[in-house]
Amino acid sequence: MTQALKGVRILDFTHVQSGPTCTQLLAWFGADVIKVERPGVGDITRGQLQDVPNADSLYFTMLNHNKRSITLDTKNPKGKEVLTALMKTCDVLVENFGPGVLDRMGFPWETIQKINPKLIVASIKGFGPGPYEDCKVYENVAQCTGGAASTTGFRDGLPLVTGAQIGDSGTGLHLALGIVTALYHRTMSGKGQKVTAAMQDGVLNLSRVKLRDQQRLAHGPLKEYSQFGEGIPFGDAVPRAGNDSGGGQPGRILKCKGWDTDPNAYIYFITQAPVWEKICDVIGEPGWKTHPDYAKPAARLPRLNEIFARIEQWTMTKTKFEAMEILNKDDIPCGPILSMKELAEDQSLRATGTIVEVDHPTRGKYLSVGNPIKLSDSPTVVKRSPLLGEHTDEILKDVLGFNDNQVAEIHNSGAVSPPRKVEAAE
Repeated sequence: MTQALKGVRILDFTHVQSGPTCTQLLAWFGADVIKVERPGVGDITRGQLQDVPNADSLYFTMLNHNKRSITLDTKNPKGKEVLTALMKTCDVLVENFGPGVLDRMGFPWETIQKINPKLIVASIKGFGPGPYEDCKVYENVAQCTGGAASTTGFRDGLPLVTGAQIGDSGTGLHLALGIVTALYHRTMSGKGQKVTAAMQDGVLNLSRVKLRDQQRLAHGPLKEYSQFGEGIPFGDAVPRAGNDSGGGQPGRILKCKGWDTDPNAYIYFITQAPVWEKICDVIGEPGWKTHPDYAKPAARLPRLNEIFARIEQWTMTKTKFEAMEILNKDDIPCGPILSMKELAEDQSLRATGTIVEVDHPTRGKYLSVGNPIKLSDSPTVVKRSPLLGEHTDEILKDVLGFNDNQVAEIHNSGAVSPPRKVEAAE
């Protein structure tokens, strides 16, 4: 069995979260990802949110598995020589600099094409072309400008951002698909191309059902939203809908036994039409199966608050896992609200590699997410993140073919910093 992207070499100029998410996914699939970092400093996340003194933070380690690290001062003439040599040997350059940074480094698209016409240049930006294209963007800014925040939360409360990193990691996943597509296209065209993914665009893509509802709103109220049953008129924009389902099947988060002491003792319950009669039997309301106010989906829409309040009376007599077991026997869609602690301890997720335990030379063992995409013939092996500049000499010699004298000259120029060795760290 071989890794799917074995033989593909990525020049990784990314930092923080969006770009590293993309390049880590490519590394998990077998690409040789060479992470370029500032000498002596590295990716800023190495030192952010540190929980272990003098060790790379989880923020960094969980986004940079399976990569090699080289330090490089791109303002140094020797550093530029090394960077040019790397561009000649790599298949893809990935960056999430601010707008224009690559150009100011002396490597606009036209120059890169002359250096290596086959090189694919993939970029993440906050916004696409338009009035905001020069603005700096972080995760929550992307969620707010991409439509997610305005439609998240409760109707009478503030807009809310979600804990899922749909701006950073979501855009990184979009860019990874663009890169693989460009690589496939290159097998036919022989040419590299630019690939871009804007964070605003990525969030909007993930919020598409709300754009759907915005258009539906022009033709009448959104009947599956709670406020329809409460008789509250709709405005001219999609409202925040609390925990209402985003699809055609009404759903809510309901209390389960222990909710008064456990903040996660809840279950998501969907009143799917095909199993409505089974729902009625489970909660002890067999008369609802034929009652004109409840028998048909359209009749139930104005009464969702009442219906879910009755279902919650039943769920509060069960733990979330007991309720799930009972409901799943009748194919009633539901799901417990799982805490990060429960997920971290879930052995089935470890068995599939969705959560992995990784050993690091300075911080010891830690948990990380693994590859969420599983290939039958190309399994992912998650390796630890690199120490700063750990592979500098290895890359200079094995990838670029520099001899010992050339490597020494590069070090003496100050273009790279001395690599941090694993032995020293231990």
